[in-house]
Amino acid sequence: MIRSTLGASAISVASFGMAHAQDLVLGMPNWPSGVATSHILKQVIETNFGLDVELQSGTNPIIFEAMDAGSMHVHPEVWMPNQQNLHDTYVQDRGSVVMNDNPVQAVQGMCVTKYTADTYGITSIEDLTDPEKTAIFDTDGDGTPQVWIGAPGWASTVIERIRAKSYGYDAVMDLEEYDGTVAWGALGAAVEANEPWIGFCYEPHFIFVAYDLVYLEEPAHDPATWTIVQPTDDPQWLEKSQASTAWKGATLHLHYAAEVKENHPDVAALFDAYEMPAETLSTMGLELSLNDVDPEDFATQWIADNEELVFEWLTN
Repeated sequence: MIRSTLGASAISVASFGMAHAQDLVLGMPNWPSGVATSHILKQVIETNFGLDVELQSGTNPIIFEAMDAGSMHVHPEVWMPNQQNLHDTYVQDRGSVVMNDNPVQAVQGMCVTKYTADTYGITSIEDLTDPEKTAIFDTDGDGTPQVWIGAPGWASTVIERIRAKSYGYDAVMDLEEYDGTVAWGALGAAVEANEPWIGFCYEPHFIFVAYDLVYLEEPAHDPATWTIVQPTDDPQWLEKSQASTAWKGATLHLHYAAEVKENHPDVAALFDAYEMPAETLSTMGLELSLNDVDPEDFATQWIADNEELVFEWLTN
């Protein structure tokens, strides 16, 4: 049985000696599937390699900088091309971080509930420039409709602000940034009350399992229409940027510190073999966010239910 195989692996590794505190520090980004994945990797590594693993929360730049410095060792879910600048700096230029080559395919863009699309006829990104149509999103009664473009610190939030400027709806709507859990709570409340909702969406994500959502129609991605300058690179980033077509298809990749290959080559092999089905990431978010499952408990049960996949990570 796989269960006994995994157990035997843990015993054989442990026989080589006691592990020291904080052999590895796994970065834990602030979204549900990232939290769940970090806990899963922690338990798999501790059980099968006899190492002491710590989880540490951090934003994308902080985790990448820490992997470069050797104080963190993993980012479980890096969105590309959202984090292209970090990837280019630490993977391509500095060589201090390694990217796993088993991506999860992803989609992102502005979306509304199907109720909003069907009831109010908001189906296109162009509809957001029509004050008569967007008036339904004036939730605080100040005369200006609001749209959630993402959480502070997300690279996608910067790009959605650029896209709003490029399409022109920043002139008629307040672009709001706040934590994703608040946005998803507002989404749930809107669905419950049959009220309109609009915001930035990405999948895999539990909201597409829990709710009926549709992306707004927009022109297909054209790289010639995308020029993205990050705020960290130029104070005039917004004026110098444009993005007037849809996002290019995204991918999610585990990234890890290159030093893991030297210090823990068996763990590096695990990171290289790691892959996660997209639908599983959505389920993780559903359980942690809506069903309030403790991430450690979720990880324990998930590993027990997916021993064959974990075994592939360990032996591939």
